[in-house]
Amino acid sequence: MRPTFWLFLSVFLLCTTHQAEAKIFRAGFGQQNITPARPMPMWGYGARHDALSSGVRDPLFAKAVVIEAGTTRLAIVALDLGRAPAGDSMQRIREAIKTDYNIEHILVCGSHTHHGPVIELRDRDGQGKGKFDDAVEYASNLEAKIVQAVGTATESLKDAKIAWGTSNIAMNRNRHSKLEPKPIDSELGVIRLDTLDNQPLAILVNYAAHATMLDSKDLRYSADWPGQMTQAAEKLCGAPCLFLQGAAGDLSPSTDDSTRTIETFGEKMGQEVAAIFKTLKPQVPARPSIKARRTVFDFPTRLPLREPLTQIAFRQAFFPELVTATIAQEATDDQLHPETTTLLLNRQLALVAASGEFFSQHSNSLKQRSRTEETFFIGYCNGHHMYFPTIEGAAEGGYGADPAVSWVQLGAGEAMINQALIDLFTFQGAFLWSP
Repeated sequence: MRPTFWLFLSVFLLCTTHQAEAKIFRAGFGQQNITPARPMPMWGYGARHDALSSGVRDPLFAKAVVIEAGTTRLAIVALDLGRAPAGDSMQRIREAIKTDYNIEHILVCGSHTHHGPVIELRDRDGQGKGKFDDAVEYASNLEAKIVQAVGTATESLKDAKIAWGTSNIAMNRNRHSKLEPKPIDSELGVIRLDTLDNQPLAILVNYAAHATMLDSKDLRYSADWPGQMTQAAEKLCGAPCLFLQGAAGDLSPSTDDSTRTIETFGEKMGQEVAAIFKTLKPQVPARPSIKARRTVFDFPTRLPLREPLTQIAFRQAFFPELVTATIAQEATDDQLHPETTTLLLNRQLALVAASGEFFSQHSNSLKQRSRTEETFFIGYCNGHHMYFPTIEGAAEGGYGADPAVSWVQLGAGEAMINQALIDLFTFQGAFLWSP
């Protein structure tokens, strides 16, 4: 009786879900300039400590695409910042877009530029209050600007078409491993959204390489190579471009004499994006839908982050207010709470986002096992919980794999990828129950 019951329930759920689908697919775009107006500490390099920025090399933006598929809305926000906002900020952003725009799901993704401002400081004693008030105010205003960009995208929703494609582009390298063959994910992914009259509406680009081409001694704000890439792609394709950083924990840009600057590297990457873009033929989805699941994990830390000696060491490496604020936000009782958001769009395209710097083999494993038409992995999204090396990477050791910058329990990245796979298989109709 039991197998018959589950078979009947499975068929019933599939049929009722199909009947309830609304044939709606719309998309919209919005953006906000998020370049700081005043000097403040910069994110990314500990050696800078709390040195203030000295100007603007190129502007920083928050770009948003909102997709409405069936009865569900998704916001994707690309930030020219080192990381996504912390959990307290994300909670306020989620509440605002749900209340104001009826958006259920959001991905807020940092490009991982090391030439943006810190966004962790808060209006609390020891966490920036009274010493870095400009940075505290910036972090608060950033939340509002993200919501504003999402609001503009929602208000500009239009009937749309979609297509995506990929190509392997040898413009990144494994900076961590000394063992051959070195893991790498060189897949460049492009999602194209058009209006029904074939006008490009937006481009989303997924690639994995640290945004660290500029000298750490340069204290000017910059979006680094992703900013140059999006500018080049926009000129070539005639549509706004959002960059979604991949599993870049162990990957850096690979340059030669023709791509040594952020301008030349970005221009070359923009050309590669345009080459894929021009091959894509967007279509109205036959069965528009968004299936999504957000999972927050509880993992013990590899270091006793709340121990005074640990905090003293971090305060010397970075600066006290940043360390205090970060640990207060991210670590409770020596536990980290990273998260994944797993999405299946139109039953075809999978997006898996995670709140940290994942090693490339995590992305490769996900793509090899997911069984969707296409799968993109997005790192630095909806928070930032430091490095997530693979077990093999942690065994090898080195920067990105050692406990000083990889705070989370070993195997956490594998567990998060496995949960994303369970989500995707379930979305695809694999009813994963225990007998």
